Amino acid sequence: MALKIDVAARNMEVTDRIQDYVTKKAAKLDRYMSDIEEVKVELSYIKSARSAMDRQVAQITVRGRRALLRTEERSDDVFAAFDTAMDKMQRQIERLKGKRQRGRGDGRSAAEVVVEPPVEAKPKEAASPIMRRKTFNLPPMNEAEALEQMRMLGHDNFFIFFNIETNAINVLYRRRDGSYGLIEPKIG
Repeated sequence: MALKIDVAARNMEVTDRIQDYVTKKAAKLDRYMSDIEEVKVELSYIKSARSAMDRQVAQITVRGRRALLRTEERSDDVFAAFDTAMDKMQRQIERLKGKRQRGRGDGRSAAEVVVEPPVEAKPKEAASPIMRRKTFNLPPMNEAEALEQMRMLGHDNFFIFFNIETNAINVLYRRRDGSYGLIEPKIG
């Protein structure tokens, strides 16, 4: 399967040189993890950064069947920011591979575990207080894997996941005292 690489820019122009450099380097990520489906690279220029060393930002998001990984790095040069972010992503992938050598344990594939929700057509309201809607896939995982994924993504407050042990969507969150809590919704 061909690796899909999206390069986007904010407050700057992506030249052919930058596009070629980023695409060529990002295509090498499948050497580290074979089930990568998509790589998104967002390059941005932040004029209001306090330091000139933090104006060029490179954010890399890797979506695979097993995980969603994200890194962000800043520098005074877009190539340096991207290279540092790529190094960080490679370390995250290696760490993930090391921790994920074990299987699910019950012999079921992820396709057997996931329950597809019915798709409903919702009419759009004229003046909705919700400014942004976001959809994403919920890979099945247990609580320990969700905690690991939450830490790797850098989500400090909460993480939503499909719990394979309860066959339900759960929310993992950080409490004020630094410990973690788990919300297990029940219908009815």
